[in-house]
Amino acid sequence: MPKSESAEYEINPFTKEERDSIIQAFEESKLYSYYVPLVKLLFFTGCRPSEAIALQWKHISDKYITFEQAITISTKGLALKDGLKTQSQRRFPINNQQREILDSIKPENCNPDDFIFRSKKGGIVDFGDFLNHAWKGYKNHRGTHIDGIVTQLVKQGVVTEYRKPYQCRHTFITLCLEADIDAKDVGRWVGNSPEIIYKHYAGNKRNLQVPEL
Repeated sequence: MPKSESAEYEINPFTKEERDSIIQAFEESKLYSYYVPLVKLLFFTGCRPSEAIALQWKHISDKYITFEQAITISTKGLALKDGLKTQSQRRFPINNQQREILDSIKPENCNPDDFIFRSKKGGIVDFGDFLNHAWKGYKNHRGTHIDGIVTQLVKQGVVTEYRKPYQCRHTFITLCLEADIDAKDVGRWVGNSPEIIYKHYAGNKRNLQVPEL
């Protein structure tokens, strides 16, 4: 399986409690609290990271988030690409949870072409930087390892094992299935076919029980 696809189906979701602990830890972080809206949107929409950081305010309506582009890494750095991995675009119905996230960061007089999520310096979020600093951690110039948020939570025993940010997507899909939402609807929200949902996610339902027939 190509590397890009392996991340798509290496499914090891966080529990709901782990998800909430990660969000809380970002909220309480002096260094990385500005990433809270991004982390929340990843957990609460199941979108791919490349789709989240490509969102502009023109993609938000009263009822929907329209995903139709992605940020990719090119030889010249970060690049904006039209279309998504498996489709040209998809619409995600906004609920109160997502609306609250977006309203909390929307400027009063925002430009429709402005990106929703910004780096600390105001530019497009470099997801590699987010992963290797805020999420996982890094070695400083002295060779000392500085733990990121999730690595800290693993060491504290709050999160059972380290997992990459892509698992936010898998967490959303898994929790939807555990809430008995039809795989066709979940697939429509996240840009996967029902067959993919059944094949890769339905078997991972933690509370799956044999019914009394």
